[in-house]
Amino acid sequence: MGAVPPASSARDRVLDAFEELLNEQGERAATLDAVARAAGVSKGGLLYHFPSKDALVDGLLQRLDERLAEDIERIRASDEGVVPYLIRTSFAVDTPFDRTILAVSRIAQGNDERASAGLARLHDSWTAVVAEAVGDPLVARAIVLMSDGLYYNSALLPTGRESPGDVDEVLAIIDRLLAAPGAEH
Repeated sequence: MGAVPPASSARDRVLDAFEELLNEQGERAATLDAVARAAGVSKGGLLYHFPSKDALVDGLLQRLDERLAEDIERIRASDEGVVPYLIRTSFAVDTPFDRTILAVSRIAQGNDERASAGLARLHDSWTAVVAEAVGDPLVARAIVLMSDGLYYNSALLPTGRESPGDVDEVLAIIDRLLAAPGAEH
């Protein structure tokens, strides 16, 4: 496991270390002792910011919500439009947001309802912003699912690397969906 990069505060370093342990070794390895060690803080220092592992999970979920809000702002402000921006950024590129999503996903795999609800908020937010842009909630859901597929393929499959042709093909399919008879927009 690599060293956790310096962060702006001990609290951020602890969350960074928690994310890295979850992503690299899984939830069982992300004990309070291991997180404190990886963050370069004492266990007492960790407990000052996060009195329990549940509090640490809550801190990670707060980070997810903050990063989601920033992502939604970027999507809405994009010069190319909501849908092209979402699709073009649907590839795993190891951003802080990607790492947070993956860490929360690891926790959700352990049947943590808070983490599952956090991931649902993520999808609901993306679907809502796309629905605002395209005017059709069903097409918006299909677009978000395409985005999910692009992300999954790029993150987990050896052939899933982004290519401009793939993005253009997906955007062309979306254009056809939006132009289909009966599509609201």
